[in-house]
Amino acid sequence: MQAEWPVRVYYEDTDAGGVVYHASYLRYLERARTEWLRALGYSQARLKQEESLVFTVVGMTLEFLKPARLDDLLQVRSAVKLAGGASVQFEQQILRESEPILAATVRVACLDASTFRPRRLPAAVRGSLE
Repeated sequence: MQAEWPVRVYYEDTDAGGVVYHASYLRYLERARTEWLRALGYSQARLKQEESLVFTVVGMTLEFLKPARLDDLLQVRSAVKLAGGASVQFEQQILRESEPILAATVRVACLDASTFRPRRLPAAVRGSLE
């Protein structure tokens, strides 16, 4: 399943030259994954409270293709590449209009909220990812 989430570039996202600061892209990617999960019917707050489940990024590869600038309207595209027992690998892109400006691979681990030890994805969540 692929999802898209819009994001507008604000002044706070940019450096002195009006170009998106590299760390801002990480927030865009995180928000898109969170909203994608919410669209599947799973809020992270509910997963923590009801399932004692949290996610953490354990690996990330980014390729910066073109700069985004102040006031750009971007689309963040997210798709699951691989769902393992206790991890999920995402392929994400940030696009301006239809032009890719960033490509990312993000590996997220599933953890028990109280111990922060790896744990298997609940069957219902895993089923939604496939």
